[in-house]
Amino acid sequence: MSQIWNQYYLNYIPEMMRLVSPVAVLVACLFLTGQMTERLEIVALKAAGVSLYRLIIPYIVFGVVIALSISYLDANVIPKANAERIDFEKTYLSKRGDRIDRGGLYRQESENTIFNVNFFDPGTNTAYRTMLVQFEDDQVQKIITANRMKWNDSTNVWQMQSFVERIFHEDGMTRKMEAELDTVFNVQPRDLARRTSDIYQLTYAEAMQYIDSMERIGAGGINLPLVQLYSRMAYPISIVVVCFIGFSIATERRAGGKGFYIAAGLAISFIYLAMMKVIEPFGSTGAIVPHIAAIIPHTLFFLTGIILLLFAKK
Repeated sequence: MSQIWNQYYLNYIPEMMRLVSPVAVLVACLFLTGQMTERLEIVALKAAGVSLYRLIIPYIVFGVVIALSISYLDANVIPKANAERIDFEKTYLSKRGDRIDRGGLYRQESENTIFNVNFFDPGTNTAYRTMLVQFEDDQVQKIITANRMKWNDSTNVWQMQSFVERIFHEDGMTRKMEAELDTVFNVQPRDLARRTSDIYQLTYAEAMQYIDSMERIGAGGINLPLVQLYSRMAYPISIVVVCFIGFSIATERRAGGKGFYIAAGLAISFIYLAMMKVIEPFGSTGAIVPHIAAIIPHTLFFLTGIILLLFAKK
């Protein structure tokens, strides 16, 4: 129970704060402004010459402060908590379908070197039946094969077993065999064992380095982590957006009172979240540029909030 509470539930709290913050701010805007409307306080303020544009400024300031706070947490605190929680899930809950690469992996170790792994075990950081091909122009210069290759965390090198090196030259081929050999590659274990949850365990700086590494080694499916990263960065914008929408909706008296505000909050939150999830696959497949896919829902809802504010009774 102690491990479940400390490693799983406590580490879920920062992520839940990030997820529910837009909904909480939206409901707060609807209830606060709705109560002011029901008590005719909004009418009194407008009669005193205070415009809705002036009234919304405190909401925007509050939304920006909360958005910056969530952005800071998402950039520095939440990834570490997610890493522990996801590690717990992989160990005890055995989540399946989280891997992007499973076997038959090809990576570009350098500009003129291709690295192939038949199968990689992320649990032990061991690659099986590996081959490294070094070429120049259209000629193969060297081929290195190994039955097994294990990552050594203490020295940050690969330990190759049943190592065979073939060097090709004009006079033929030179062959070298070793039972075991330590070697250094530009390919790291993380480069071979990618998961769909990787981006959520990295800070913004680490995520950018991770994506650069994936691009450098020629890995496919880069659009998915790009969309995930840009979506994380853009998510706090939704807090400011819902301030516009919540304030604009609640400045007019409506039938249903608090029930209407609860229904409106749930409906807007559902549509907002659904749109973010619907657009995301288009970015991950390359149909839409990843950073554009990440900001489309926020842009549409922001424009909706502006329009609602412009048409609200002044």
